[in-house]
Amino acid sequence: MAAGQIKVGIIGGTGLGDALCGEVGGRRREVDTPFGRPSDAIIETTWGGVDVAVLNRHGAGHLIAPTAVNYRANIYALKALGCTHILASGAVGSLREAVAPTHLVVADQIIDKTFRRESSFFNGSLACHVEMAYPFCPVLRRHLLNCASGVPTTVHGRGTYVCMEGPAFSTRAESEMHRQWGGDLIGMTAMPEAKLAREAEIAYALVALVSDYDCWRPHPDDLDKHELLKEILAHVHAATAHAIALIRLALERFGEIAGKPCPAHSALELAIWSDRSKIAPETAERLGPLLAKYV
Repeated sequence: MAAGQIKVGIIGGTGLGDALCGEVGGRRREVDTPFGRPSDAIIETTWGGVDVAVLNRHGAGHLIAPTAVNYRANIYALKALGCTHILASGAVGSLREAVAPTHLVVADQIIDKTFRRESSFFNGSLACHVEMAYPFCPVLRRHLLNCASGVPTTVHGRGTYVCMEGPAFSTRAESEMHRQWGGDLIGMTAMPEAKLAREAEIAYALVALVSDYDCWRPHPDDLDKHELLKEILAHVHAATAHAIALIRLALERFGEIAGKPCPAHSALELAIWSDRSKIAPETAERLGPLLAKYV
């Protein structure tokens, strides 16, 4: 893919969404989609010499809870604006002692526990089965890790993200179960975002911001709950600064991978199982940015 064809969507999660929108200037785009409106206006600008489209996942002021995020509208809007890659972020709890608050994790796997969210663009219109064995783009992941030495915190090169429905946090028993499953991180927003990005043929990687240890690791009995919240918010603030630094470096060095093919960019090639001659014209028109290459 030529450098001039590259456009990177940046999805900011807890803390980082508002911070990114304050970090970059640019043109605000209000986008309508067949699935409704995205979480917020999308800011189009150039950052690190790369065309970017910045979206605050939870909306201005963090008013949209994880279950209520319109993931389909968010990803469709980024696709319609020409995004070829997505760098997403999200605050997480740690399920491992070695993954400490303020660290970053470039996740490599997901366990999806969500059940109340629309997880496909194609339900009811055609049968499409994308491969999800490796849910994050290997090219983007490697690029982020190649840039990690320039960030003043530990950046873990892999981690399994357990995506729960929320909005309540885990029980202690659930937290221990997630650890036994092999989970390293617990969060609420990576799914169905990663699945939808794959259906949209957008290369997607996630930078997870570790805010605290999940409840498997008890807090000190003498720690006041208000002080605990202050500590967690301080961790989010520090991790946000680290994530912005990593994303900035990744964009400044994006030319290193601009010509490398990403598996996601041809994800629908073998995924559409429907007879294409029988796909309704209105479906092809409605999903034009997703299907134009194939229908």
